[in-house]
Amino acid sequence: MRVLMNTFAASSHLYPMVSLAWALHAAGHEVRVASQPDLASTIARTSLPAVSVGKPLEMARQMQEDRSWQDEDARAGVDMGENRPEMLTWDSVNRTFDWYLRNIFLHLNPDPVLHDIVEYAREWRPDLVLWDTMTFSGAVAARACGAAHARLVYGQDFIGRMRGHFLRLRSEQPEHLREDPMAEWLGAAVARSGGTFGEDLIVGQFNLDATTVPWLRLCTGPNDVPVRNVPYTGAAPVPEWLPERPARPRICLTAGLGGREVTGDDWVPYQELFDAVADLDVDVVATLNADQLTSVTNIPDNVRLFDFYPLDVLMPTCSAVINHCGSGAIALAMAHGVPQLMIPTYLWWDSAENARALAARGAAIVLEEPTLTAHQLRSSLVRLLEDPSFRANAARVRAEFLATPSPVDVVPRLEELTAAHRSR
Repeated sequence: MRVLMNTFAASSHLYPMVSLAWALHAAGHEVRVASQPDLASTIARTSLPAVSVGKPLEMARQMQEDRSWQDEDARAGVDMGENRPEMLTWDSVNRTFDWYLRNIFLHLNPDPVLHDIVEYAREWRPDLVLWDTMTFSGAVAARACGAAHARLVYGQDFIGRMRGHFLRLRSEQPEHLREDPMAEWLGAAVARSGGTFGEDLIVGQFNLDATTVPWLRLCTGPNDVPVRNVPYTGAAPVPEWLPERPARPRICLTAGLGGREVTGDDWVPYQELFDAVADLDVDVVATLNADQLTSVTNIPDNVRLFDFYPLDVLMPTCSAVINHCGSGAIALAMAHGVPQLMIPTYLWWDSAENARALAARGAAIVLEEPTLTAHQLRSSLVRLLEDPSFRANAARVRAEFLATPSPVDVVPRLEELTAAHRSR
């Protein structure tokens, strides 16, 4: 069968698709990846065919130039991760979807992208379209060509959960107050190719849920398919200085790619962190670029800096990782049983919940960014390294992670679901 994958132009959203794409390719299926032109070269480096749609996204530049998404007054009461019953009113849930539509979804799925991917899907005629949870253009393209389609979920599915709250609360409103901005937008988009709106355009006909472990997973549909998030972080030679068993504990510091590529914002005072590790007998490997180091005045001798380094090569040699709670960084640490020092950031909606869940299982320590000090960082890192329970608990989390079916394992199920949902 032919499989078209669709994501917006961000490496952090492409990389969770790569291992599944390779598994489909190895099973004899044709796979192509559609995104804006500024991701084409990155897709090509994964050895997958790239299909460019629309104009370059340049999302970090857009979000730096237009800071309206940070307007605290406009965002008041807007939280896609909210799940407390007393906070889930019709006004708050409706406002949340309206805010995300105007500030995020429309930017990721502009009309030129919708037009181009529909035209390409009609020409290439995929059997299955797999789309990032915020790249609704994939669902529109699938409807236009009669393909089955599913979301690839690799963080907690807050969109699907919030959509469920929205539909429940909407049904309780008078007819004249049942506005639905998502349905209006996607209905108009799919109507241009002769289709009609359905809830599957928002939540997929089914989901591939790569949310690492069962206790972080929110997808509960009868056809949802759990799949292991086998990490892919790029290609690079293994350097001589990277032995599997380093002479002293190795610490990985990663801020991920999302801040660089998606928001252009940072997440932690790096000088505080460098000061915290300066007198420790550890080897710190930090993947930070020049922009992230502009405020740094002193780099200790025990810190190695790389603009970018494939973390799935580095992580197996590490005793601990300091991260921003991004889904990719968490999956990497889980895959290799590495204890985590986690610093949640408001930029990623599930970061706080991910951090709390791992801390509750004794596999992580969580620090809050606004009150972060070098002393807190140092004492927490020492505790993470010296208390053997963190390594033991991280190993138990790894066992749960590895118990999830691999991308190779789920290919036959994808073939079945594609045959069941394909309309042409």
